[in-house]
Amino acid sequence: MGQENEQISSMNKILVHESNLITVWVHPGKRLIHHEMRKFCHGDEFRDGLNRGFEALAHYQATKWLSDDRANSVLPEDEEWASRDWFPRTKAAGWKYWAMVPAGALGHHRASRFVKNYLELGINARMFGDLDDAMKWLDEV
Repeated sequence: MGQENEQISSMNKILVHESNLITVWVHPGKRLIHHEMRKFCHGDEFRDGLNRGFEALAHYQATKWLSDDRANSVLPEDEEWASRDWFPRTKAAGWKYWAMVPAGALGHHRASRFVKNYLELGINARMFGDLDDAMKWLDEV
């Protein structure tokens, strides 16, 4: 994270990654990482975005993650990578709370499975139909 970002008020959100497919911010005052999948995002783009979020989570000692996945669906190989590689690193860095806003019926089905799996692994995960409700919950935990 650059010096310029360090000087921004802790209440502001700071852009940590942006591409045509995914944007990732950190809200230092909320200790929150927030990603928005703008379009179907997979492979290197997916992994780069989540890795930049991981780096910001570790740097800012964030404990919360907001996933705005309304424009995305996860491929099995990306899901496997996230479970095997990204999740253990992110949890070890202090991640505790996850709010997901999935896309459509298939997204809700997958998100329900993620909630169950991640709860068993020690992450307080919840699924929401609305981004504002997800942020409100994260503000309260």
